[in-house]
Amino acid sequence: MDEYNRFVDWDKMDVTVQSQDAKELTCPELQELKQLARQGYWAKNHSLRAKVYHRLIGNIPCRTVTPDANVYRDIVVKIVGKRSSSSLPLPEFVDNSLVPTYCLNAEGVGAVRKIILCVANQFPDISFCPALPSVTALLLHYSRDEAECFELVCRILACNDPSKRLIDQTFLAFESSCMTFGDLVNKYCQAAHKLMVAVSEDVLEVYSDWQRWLFGELPMAYVARVFDVFLVEGYKVLYRVALALLKFFHKVRAGQPMESESIQQDIRAFVRDIAKSVSPERLLEKAFAIRLFSRKEIQLLQMANEKALQQKGITVKQKRCVVCVVFLRQNVHLAVHAENFKSEIVSVKEMRDIWSWIPERFALCQPLLLFTTLEHGCSLSRFYSHSEGHEPTLLLIKTTAKEVCGAYLSTDWSERRRGGNKLSFFGTGECFVFRLQPEVERYEWVIIKHPELASRGSEPENHSSAAPSSLCSSSIPPQPADRLSPFLAARHFNLPSRTASMFMAGSSECIIIGGGDGQALYLDADLNHGRTSHCDTFNNQPLCSESFQISVLEVWGFRD
Repeated sequence: MDEYNRFVDWDKMDVTVQSQDAKELTCPELQELKQLARQGYWAKNHSLRAKVYHRLIGNIPCRTVTPDANVYRDIVVKIVGKRSSSSLPLPEFVDNSLVPTYCLNAEGVGAVRKIILCVANQFPDISFCPALPSVTALLLHYSRDEAECFELVCRILACNDPSKRLIDQTFLAFESSCMTFGDLVNKYCQAAHKLMVAVSEDVLEVYSDWQRWLFGELPMAYVARVFDVFLVEGYKVLYRVALALLKFFHKVRAGQPMESESIQQDIRAFVRDIAKSVSPERLLEKAFAIRLFSRKEIQLLQMANEKALQQKGITVKQKRCVVCVVFLRQNVHLAVHAENFKSEIVSVKEMRDIWSWIPERFALCQPLLLFTTLEHGCSLSRFYSHSEGHEPTLLLIKTTAKEVCGAYLSTDWSERRRGGNKLSFFGTGECFVFRLQPEVERYEWVIIKHPELASRGSEPENHSSAAPSSLCSSSIPPQPADRLSPFLAARHFNLPSRTASMFMAGSSECIIIGGGDGQALYLDADLNHGRTSHCDTFNNQPLCSESFQISVLEVWGFRD
């Protein structure tokens, strides 16, 4: 045994970590360290992993005054007193989270509560931190005594590097991370998201469990491997692994009836028993196979979600560590009120389906009808006048052939004026097009690559020649590494116009929407006729007929 065995029940621990030898780490470069973490280099030896954890956490930039082991020794007796450690109440900011025992012995289980209470004493600014019990329990496996574990936890909480996000410590940060995870699921796990929408009344309630999957339900061997990489690469790793868990859940359980009363319980059970279907190596392999946004892009998305929550009136009272939330996110069934919603194109159920696709920060809002051809006539100028000043908007179209399609448009139509009288291109990668009739299908966005080719479609004698190849995402070159994501609306961050991309186009003569997976939508100025282009590169059905007559067109905004 080694010096880090005081709190470990070796009968529960994976025996391979006791016997395998591994060379001591020198000081590898960050890229090499990433590879070693992902490969599980220090997972092979308990003592080596402990030493690596101490080094990585010791290098975290912290506040000038950060509680250390000596502080713990000074305060623990006063705070805990003569009470039994097993009966110690946890602070309210852990939100009744699970306190996993992992492979701790009886002394270790009691020590976790003592350490958390002392952390609460030293960090009165923490108002919501459900991951803390799991992180504390995990680090205790690799600590020589309680004071050392306390110091490791405090360094993680006291990180003052604005570019290095570690553990959420407020409700606002936690809730916005849940919304961000929902956005990522919507983009990267569409099949799983579709299942969540079908079986759950509140999708965000399901996604709000994402940190619990990692810090609560995952077995010790798995959460330790995730934590190895997390300490090297940061918060983004948590999103990756949670997405991979959801992908595996959908793959294993697809088509099977639910085993409990809720999808939440089913996912939790799957994660607890994940060893039956997926190894730690396979889980990480799947997680890093996801081509996720950059750290900066995810940070921007998180900022946008935080801003949306703040605008909705979230307040957090930190007195006595009590969290008071005056706003809770409405689910899709509440956001689209049946009694207040009326459309000539879609039903309440169909609108709720669309609502499940839009970014989480706008799913907080209710639909507001801005324009309809039945009331405002078939005029593109009226379309613009009623739509301008609203961001985002939702376009719905019903054809004379009973087809129903539409688009989610992330940017205010007033942006088209930057091009003067010419066809002006703008928008962000949150744009997408969709079809509701005859079948439901959502298409990921694609940049309109060659505007001069797309604009040729405005010639009346050539309605069907809108150069579908110009709208195929396969022709899009990689974006420069220093460019911010087109996924986000530039106005949220005061970004320069160069960060916007070509997803929407408008002039006095036509509208073009670069849809997804090779789909694009073109509307004439009279709003009576439209057409689509469909790229054969993608194996999917066209958005609707190549050329169609419009029966009804509606534009919807988002009301707080």
